[in-house]
Amino acid sequence: MNYVTAGESHGPALTVIVSEVPAGIELNSARIDADLARRQSGYGRGGRMAIEQDKARILSGLRFGRTLGSPVALLIENRDWPNWQTVMAQEGKPPADLPRERSPRPGHADLVGTMKIGTDDCRNVLERSSARETAGRVAAGAVAKAWLAHFGVEIGSYVTRIGSVELPATEIQRKAGVFSASKIEASPVRCPHPETSEAMCAAIDAAREAGESLGGWFSVTATGLVAGLGGYASGSDRLDGRIGGALLSIPAIKGVQFGLGFTAGTLPGSQVHDPIICLGDTGSGSDRGRISRASNNAGGLEGGMTTGLPLLISAVMKPIPTLATPLDSIDLATRWPVKASRERSDICAVPAAAVVAEAELALVLATCYQQKFGHDTVKDSLLAFEAYASRIA
Repeated sequence: MNYVTAGESHGPALTVIVSEVPAGIELNSARIDADLARRQSGYGRGGRMAIEQDKARILSGLRFGRTLGSPVALLIENRDWPNWQTVMAQEGKPPADLPRERSPRPGHADLVGTMKIGTDDCRNVLERSSARETAGRVAAGAVAKAWLAHFGVEIGSYVTRIGSVELPATEIQRKAGVFSASKIEASPVRCPHPETSEAMCAAIDAAREAGESLGGWFSVTATGLVAGLGGYASGSDRLDGRIGGALLSIPAIKGVQFGLGFTAGTLPGSQVHDPIICLGDTGSGSDRGRISRASNNAGGLEGGMTTGLPLLISAVMKPIPTLATPLDSIDLATRWPVKASRERSDICAVPAAAVVAEAELALVLATCYQQKFGHDTVKDSLLAFEAYASRIA
């Protein structure tokens, strides 16, 4: 399941086309809009979120609530477009008084992007490199989630750290890395621990007062997965690499880890690897006799493949590059020192980035289910899935 997005941050709209979509997936715009709203939420978001009310218009690939097996095209209008029609006009000549962005922001694509395409106006770069583009990814991910739901797969995320405020590791261990969606979404920063959530909000307030921005950590989870997705025969088959690449493609994401992650490098093997067990008489119902693990330090991946246990992934997001108190930069026209330009921006967008990561993970896993069980229609894929699940049970 592949996607391509188009559109500028202050253009008329964002568009996304999702291809390789099987027929028969139950889908509606409300399902997509729910994830778009979650992406817009979060304490510390900027003024742009008060203007935009992202909703997806389904243009193709759907009939009477089910996919047709053809590409799904989606449109997300930018409500801020009327204020930018002159600056971002697609046709005609630029006005004589057109403002140009010539003081690139450290940490953004501004400077290197202008070098790459040969322009002295950073707006030609920043409009597309803006994280506004990720709204299209979330819409595409909602299509993938709808496909995965037919196989009992659920994907979620939550924030574990903002700045120096961190969700206690004991809380994560107590819940085996998976929290209820209701507790997560009840928090303004999407952190399932009320005390930590309150402290995170306070840290964001302090950063706002100081003219700063904050990054942090979030976790992405997938439950209900069957064992054996991915592969071991070649590097491109390994699911670790495919998921890692997808999450690192999100703007501002600087690191991804699975399960214990970097901590695994500090411990002996006996404390890292997950002992293999048979549930035997300890299991109940269909679980009796099933092969499992005594722990999930690997985070649901082993040898490039899913183990059937929950997929536990963590990622780190750097602070937003646009600062209320700008860093030093230069004027691209004169080369004289100036302060970096300012765009309307967030103080912290970690909760939103986690929702984008859900979408990217869903798209990778959707492709895995298609590769293993077929992709023409839901009915055929479910038959293949049930046969496989029965065999490995």
